[in-house]
Amino acid sequence: MNQEATTGVYGNPPAELADVPREAVQFSPLMPGSAALERCAEGSLAGMVMLAPPGTIERRHDIALALRALQPGAQLTVMAPKDKGGSRLAKELKAFGCEMSETALRHHRILVGPRPEDLSLLAEAIAEGSMRLVEETGLWSQPGVFSWNRVDPGSALLLKHLPQLSGRGADLGCGVGYLARAVMEMPAVELLAMVDIDRRAVEAAAKNITDPRATMTWADVRKAGTIPEGLDFIVMNPPFHDGGAEDRSLGQAFVRRAAESLRKGGRLWLTANRHLPYEDHLKTLFARADLVAEAEGFKIYEARK
Repeated sequence: MNQEATTGVYGNPPAELADVPREAVQFSPLMPGSAALERCAEGSLAGMVMLAPPGTIERRHDIALALRALQPGAQLTVMAPKDKGGSRLAKELKAFGCEMSETALRHHRILVGPRPEDLSLLAEAIAEGSMRLVEETGLWSQPGVFSWNRVDPGSALLLKHLPQLSGRGADLGCGVGYLARAVMEMPAVELLAMVDIDRRAVEAAAKNITDPRATMTWADVRKAGTIPEGLDFIVMNPPFHDGGAEDRSLGQAFVRRAAESLRKGGRLWLTANRHLPYEDHLKTLFARADLVAEAEGFKIYEARK
């Protein structure tokens, strides 16, 4: 990258809150194809504009990476909604040795200031937010990934009711591979295409699932061409939040992609929160859709193409 001109952009800051130069490089674990901030060389950026994530460990980790990537004296502009970490930004940046000016605009806190000369205070936050082996799950994961340090109860319920699968399949929104780990223990499975929009999850899944029958892809399931067609089965625990707000269309898009990718007679196994209205969508797109179980605030469906 051109160190004289390159500015980093992280997290798609609102356009009205920050001016981003044309030569900016996008860093985002949730934007397939964007660069990885973790691998950005120290002192390689002339500036950074970032929308900080809401999770404390993830936010401190990402801000520390951004500061490390800045050239000496280069400026960081970091913002967050007041109720999603913005009120804590000033304290966190001060702990990194930063001297920042702070403003408030449209329910955001915005802090601007130069990279500190001493980068040693960043190491702890970078280590704390990096990928690790989680003892409770036995899986590699990273703060910021969905259900990063625990088993999601919806996925756990799905595994209780999942039959022996066979043939070619997919795990849509695979996360770090909790469902895939169980699927790959089924000897009749020939292929499992694992797809997730979170780069960190895909990289963790590659460490967790080493079976050659499994493939991992960093992609947005909603876009065509992300998974094979003519599949025998699909398993999924689809997301229903986008940017912190509930978006029921996300899960519905996953259901559509599954219907398009399964062969006739192929089966979809879906877990969803009880309040999410997937029944009509499933019945429209599939020849048959059955409620298999309902417990602990979740529903399990089997749908046949």
